[in-house]
Amino acid sequence: MYERFYGFSARPFSLTPDPAFLFPSRQHSMALTLLEYGIESQAAFGLLTGEVGSGKTTLLRRVMRDLESQVNVAFISNTHTGFRSIHPWVVSALGIAPSDDSDIALYEALVDSFVREYARGRRTVLIVDEAQNLSMEVLEELRLLSNVNSEKDLVLQILLVGQPELRRTLARPEMRQLAQRMSVDFHLRPLAVDETAAYIQHRLIAAGGSADVFTAEVLDRVHGLSGGIPRLINQLCDMALVYGYGGGQRQIGLDLLEQVFRDRASADALPVFSSLERVNSVPQVGT
Repeated sequence: MYERFYGFSARPFSLTPDPAFLFPSRQHSMALTLLEYGIESQAAFGLLTGEVGSGKTTLLRRVMRDLESQVNVAFISNTHTGFRSIHPWVVSALGIAPSDDSDIALYEALVDSFVREYARGRRTVLIVDEAQNLSMEVLEELRLLSNVNSEKDLVLQILLVGQPELRRTLARPEMRQLAQRMSVDFHLRPLAVDETAAYIQHRLIAAGGSADVFTAEVLDRVHGLSGGIPRLINQLCDMALVYGYGGGQRQIGLDLLEQVFRDRASADALPVFSSLERVNSVPQVGT
């Protein structure tokens, strides 16, 4: 809609987790490095957490894109509290067909798939997004599934991704066997003020536009309104561009941004972050 008006080749603040727009902040770069290291160093389990909208899925898409030629990826994204067993979902993610729907047949089909890929020189990496929705029983099932690995051969790696609640679950005493297997562990926090400004300018340039579409005052204010959460930054900036296009404004100023925020806040469309509780201390796992 507004792309041509501002000279963009794509929408700079789309909510779709596009790895081409991944912003290399210090923590996102570190998270990416750790995830890739965990997979390449054959870590059996990895853990990535962050608040809603912190960029976890975009990171996952980047990892999957970079490593797809080296490993066989099974990606489960639609988790919910009704999961009774993880096995059918892994079978579906891998696109394999068990001989029947029995628990034994599902398990045997999974093991056969892991071993077959390993014989081809590729480990299987199971990525479970929104893993905070899984019960302790299903998480324990994942731990038991990892026992398919032997001391000599690691055929399956598991990466759990979720919101901070996942850490609180793993920190429970009864989950210590799984928690102690987390070789790679990172928590994404909101962006700082300077990172928010750099994030916005990065996405503007990545979309083929100019970094000065937003004034410096707007960049600071976006951080205050969004709390440094990338998804909320995207929502604010995208709507600001729509308003700017509608008003024929080539540059987005503070008055326009405040109008966007007032309109969305009045409809309860955007949380107000002045009272947002920061996650200053994150429960540790494996201790």
